[in-house]
Amino acid sequence: MTQRCVPPSVRPTVFLILMLMPAVGGAFLVNCSEPNQPALLDALRPIFNLSSIRPVMNMTTCTNISTHFTMYGILGVEEKAQLLITYLWLTSWWMNEHVSWDPIQCGTDSISLPRNLFWTPDIVINEFMDENTAPFVPYVYLFSNGRVHDAQPVRVVSSCNLDIYTFPFDIQNCSMTFNSYIHYARDIKIFPGRDGDEITTFSKEVMTTMGEWELLDITSHKYVPDVSDDYIDELIFHVRVRRRATLYVVNLLIPSCFLITVDLFSFLLPPQNVDRSLFKMTLILGYTVFLLIMNDLLPTTGDTIPLINVFLCLCLSLMVASLLETIIITNLLCGSLGYSPVPRWIRVVVLSILGRMVRLPPKPADPEDTVIQNPAAQEVKVFSLAAADGEVSQQKGPLDEDKARKELRSIGRDLLAIRLQVKEQLGKSQSSEEWIQVGFIIDRLLFCFYVLFISVSFITIIIIWIKSTNIS
Repeated sequence: MTQRCVPPSVRPTVFLILMLMPAVGGAFLVNCSEPNQPALLDALRPIFNLSSIRPVMNMTTCTNISTHFTMYGILGVEEKAQLLITYLWLTSWWMNEHVSWDPIQCGTDSISLPRNLFWTPDIVINEFMDENTAPFVPYVYLFSNGRVHDAQPVRVVSSCNLDIYTFPFDIQNCSMTFNSYIHYARDIKIFPGRDGDEITTFSKEVMTTMGEWELLDITSHKYVPDVSDDYIDELIFHVRVRRRATLYVVNLLIPSCFLITVDLFSFLLPPQNVDRSLFKMTLILGYTVFLLIMNDLLPTTGDTIPLINVFLCLCLSLMVASLLETIIITNLLCGSLGYSPVPRWIRVVVLSILGRMVRLPPKPADPEDTVIQNPAAQEVKVFSLAAADGEVSQQKGPLDEDKARKELRSIGRDLLAIRLQVKEQLGKSQSSEEWIQVGFIIDRLLFCFYVLFISVSFITIIIIWIKSTNIS
């Protein structure tokens, strides 16, 4: 079945114009009176009247558009608006079946003419999001075989689904879809004018500005949904760009690692002699000011949270946790005498388990300190000595017996009071030492966590950086 591309009301006008043309066939042969451009231009004037229609002799014939571009510059990427801004040299070719001439007779095989004198395809980029502010090119080239060459610069502000989870080591893959805005595939089909490798190689050679972005490659593929012609033909180019991470590593990651390392070494300060909390508060204040200054370097988007934001938040959280832990230790060193005894679960979990993990086990009892360790035994010893003295006094006479008993009773009461006081002091001292030991164990545990976090962060950053650099 023959497909009809022109409405019936337009067909008589088209046929009338075709009847007035100087020749009939695959293309109209233009005859030049002289081999120069003015004569060729004069001979082409009847062709200019056909600029409103698609340049084919048979309206069922499809016009094949060959197109490609050269990326001259990557002007920037807007993470918040999800935009890729590039500067392209766009080139297109198609055949105009209404015209042809003899290069020898007309003196040239090509001529540049105003764009408005010829039919041009309505090729657009689907992802276009802003006005093209590139300079307008008013001319196209027409060749003797009817081939039309169109080239123009385009400033493309295209939408792109940016994934900044691995910022600043991210690689973005953006698409540019070329298609006719109104013509179906039965009228216009688009084909790549160059291979993707050629486009990539030539773009890298001529590219003058990339900013923080580096072009990796450009590939293309055709969109063919089915055998039907009731669709708009599309040619899709995929542009893959990589962010240069050196600026962010030097200005964000390395200073953060340095500051967290300084906070790590602050654990070496003795909390009982030095005001460690004042040093940590100063460090937190400096890090907060640093993050406010460098806030403009961080991406702003609501889709995903970049890993670098998580890393910076963890650094600040560790500094705050370190300050809180220092406050707890200082409080235990100064006021633990007034605390209640350490609960059993803290004694088991912290003193026994965590203490052995961080090489700070509970201190063993001192067997030489018999006065403090066992005052009751000391009291029995005193009573035995007093009994011996009593036996000696019985030998002296019955008159001293009552006096000796009174002295022994007085000594017993004094020893009982001393025992109770020593027991109370012993309990407070032991509880205070246990609380201080809990503080030192937490301090050592946080120190180990600091070392682990810094080591893993450094290794991860280096691996991701090297991996993203080696991708080509």
